[in-house]
Amino acid sequence: MIRKNSLHLNNVFHAFGAHTVLNGVSIFVAPGETACLLGPSGCGKTTLLRVAAGLETLQSGQVAIGDRLVAQGRGGAQLPPEARGIGFVFQDYALFPHLTIRDNISFGLRNGKAARGVWVENALARFGLAGHADKYPHALSGGQQQRVSLLRALAPEPGVMLLDEPFSNLDATLRVQVRADTLGLLKETGVATLMVTHDPEEAMFMADRLLVMNDGRIVQAGTPLDIYFRPANSFVASLFGPLNRIAAVVRDGRADTFIGSFAASGIADGTPVEVQIRPEALMPRAPVPPATEQRPAIPSPIPLTVLDIHPIGRASFVRFVGPGGERMDARIPGVFRAVPGSDVEMTVDPARSFVFPR
Repeated sequence: MIRKNSLHLNNVFHAFGAHTVLNGVSIFVAPGETACLLGPSGCGKTTLLRVAAGLETLQSGQVAIGDRLVAQGRGGAQLPPEARGIGFVFQDYALFPHLTIRDNISFGLRNGKAARGVWVENALARFGLAGHADKYPHALSGGQQQRVSLLRALAPEPGVMLLDEPFSNLDATLRVQVRADTLGLLKETGVATLMVTHDPEEAMFMADRLLVMNDGRIVQAGTPLDIYFRPANSFVASLFGPLNRIAAVVRDGRADTFIGSFAASGIADGTPVEVQIRPEALMPRAPVPPATEQRPAIPSPIPLTVLDIHPIGRASFVRFVGPGGERMDARIPGVFRAVPGSDVEMTVDPARSFVFPR
């Protein structure tokens, strides 16, 4: 039976020489929860996973799995990786090339290996690998190798799972299927999972809770929707893709721009701000739903001139120019039927627009 353990990292600091990589990071992942560390390359995500796993010696802070303290910094005891009850899925899968697929998955089994053999065979069948059990890793596709890596990590029934960008080597179509399979299996086992990614779409798909990292710190934590619609600052907002940026000054609690007026709550009048508008917030004029407490009123439509249109499958990427020459990018669902040079009345969804001090 999978041990329903939690993962708790408390006030973790880590440095490589004079360079501080982790600066007082505290994280709690509950049993059955999937938490995703999202942030740019070099912000400390992978180092944090390696510290949790025992692959890096904890320099300061504590790491606990369930009620068991497995590492204490500043000379405290530190359990080796194999004694922590952690499963780790690496970015490059790290399969043993000289072992068959079945033997790779069974590698971490010691006591009770025979009993877990039934689980291994069932898992091979479930992931479409039964016909490949006696093959070697080089004979499998990237997606199949990723599945093997996941099953090998789960086979010893770990209390905690750590995943370091496990889907980054897969093509876009395969990535969607493999991550759905992975999330389903993780939820079935009820294991506490901490995953690293720099892909915001992947993080929103996988995570019960998002942990946004920058410069070795957690800068915002919450549900994927909380962070997408209520980013704490400009950095967090920009992680989810390019933004239209418009300079303004707060007057009477609002930032007025050529595209509309936006609430600037909590920002003093006279403060220079930047209004940031997601491309998907720009919409062709349509019947406007009434304002509610959860959704502010949508500003009146503004005429914009179409510069160019690029179909991108499920949406159209459209560039506009405003009345004063301002450039605006939009991502409009479906096929946008207009021609360059034409004027289109556009509105902005304020729920996907943000105001931050410059």
